[in-house]
Amino acid sequence: MKQSVNFSAFVDAFHAYKRYDQFGYEALELLFDYFEEYEDSCDTEIELDVIAICCEYSVDDWSDIASNYDIEFDDDDDDDDKKQKVIDYVSENSVFVGECGNSIVYLIF
Repeated sequence: MKQSVNFSAFVDAFHAYKRYDQFGYEALELLFDYFEEYEDSCDTEIELDVIAICCEYSVDDWSDIASNYDIEFDDDDDDDDKKQKVIDYVSENSVFVGECGNSIVYLIF
């Protein structure tokens, strides 16, 4: 038996598991939209599993991702160029969900 979940219920589930702060509102909105688009494109339902999402997805500052994955930049790269290189790297090596401010939401790889 499956139950449809709207964005409000999605956020409430993260609050119930005390995992809301792991992502925050904007990142949860990106994840919710990503999962809805995935369901539509694959014609399959996804079961809401807050703990699995917390283990598989992350939201990190682009500079932390660059440091963790040894992404190199050119000397003349400004912050926007660096952020785009990190997004490109994540897109090539994992799943880029979206960005909110200086943070990137992605599938951990």
